[in-house]
Amino acid sequence: MIVDENPDRAALIERSLVAAGYQIVARVIGRADLQAAVNAVQPDVIVIDMESPDRDTLEDMSRITRERPRPTVMFVDRSDSDSIRAAVQAGVTAYVVAGLQPERVRPVLEVAIARFNEFQDLRRELESARSSLEDRKVIERAKGILMKRRGLAEDEAFRLLRKMAMDRKTRLATVAREVVAAAEVL
Repeated sequence: MIVDENPDRAALIERSLVAAGYQIVARVIGRADLQAAVNAVQPDVIVIDMESPDRDTLEDMSRITRERPRPTVMFVDRSDSDSIRAAVQAGVTAYVVAGLQPERVRPVLEVAIARFNEFQDLRRELESARSSLEDRKVIERAKGILMKRRGLAEDEAFRLLRKMAMDRKTRLATVAREVVAAAEVL
């Protein structure tokens, strides 16, 4: 998907991308609703070309990044540190100053896609680690409740939780959450 306010410049970008082997699924010209356009065509990569990033485009990019992240390459004519920082925070994968040069399109997009995929892998690993930590916390809390209410030692409380999970054929963390929830009701 190409996003550009200038139709002539968008046509140049399209020719460069097609020459580099990419298929263009949509061209967004002007102040269209970028998020709606992305939702409608589900592009693999978003290429934005503008003089400098504006607030509306960056806000659209932030929403897109939160809801359905995808590699985004932004070609700009002018830039400053604040604009670069705002673009990166909005989810822009590659920020290229001094405009689009046809011979640089393919390597820039390949790097952007690779960095995006690497970032997504790291994000999934972080979410998994957070989830594991939350599971561990709730299991520890459930063990504490069982130790206090039933007078069990720590290993006995753990074995009881594990047995409950096995009997119900569910995860240990799920049973632990049920124990914590029940204790909060009582």
